[in-house]
Amino acid sequence: MSLYQASFRMKHECPYREISERFPDLTIREWYLSDCQVLEITSTEAPTDALLDEIDQLGEILHESVDSSGLHVVTQSRLCALEGSILERFEAHDCLYQPPTIHRHGWEHYTVVAFDETDVRALLQALEADRDIELLSKTAIDERHVPHSMLAPVDQLFESVTDRQLAALRLALDEGYYEQPRQTSLRDLAAQTSVARSTYEEHLRKAENKLLTNAGRFLRLMTAHSSADPLDVDRSRRPEQHAD
Repeated sequence: MSLYQASFRMKHECPYREISERFPDLTIREWYLSDCQVLEITSTEAPTDALLDEIDQLGEILHESVDSSGLHVVTQSRLCALEGSILERFEAHDCLYQPPTIHRHGWEHYTVVAFDETDVRALLQALEADRDIELLSKTAIDERHVPHSMLAPVDQLFESVTDRQLAALRLALDEGYYEQPRQTSLRDLAAQTSVARSTYEEHLRKAENKLLTNAGRFLRLMTAHSSADPLDVDRSRRPEQHAD
């Protein structure tokens, strides 16, 4: 099965795009998290006071440096609402978003991957209805090479996993529960917490189930290019269902 990759740029109301338009030497790379965006802001030119003031207003600055190579800033921002965002439109057309979004010269640059070329065409036509958009490239991906950038964004992998489930999973990882051979047991793990063994195990199993479910579509995408099955699975055979 072939995969199709499309890169395009577009314009719509976005504070990051507008900043890149006002400061042509600037490049903003944007990663989406569950409730905010992480921005990497770079420029080969020495920043002006006006630019630094704009960056200060974007959100919490996590890193900032200015040297002979130019400006480099990492900031956490909440200026763009994620609900009803462009990412939901990608998903509606069965297109997988490849981060980051790049803002440069007043344009937003996106890359998506899809199983079917018609999905890419339908997405672009839908976006053209309300945005200024320009297709930069559309190619079939070599079946032997799946881009590393198709790896799942972290927030999507951990979607719906609760804090208690994450804590149970982290403890199991730290104590070597998933190593071969295992370095600990469920009883010993639960003993380090304030909950009963059955409760701890429930949190852990739910975390495992949600992670595998969330990772499922990325797993299928990563293996769709392979014609050979290393396990030689006969998918026509299914376990018999027995009535109770």
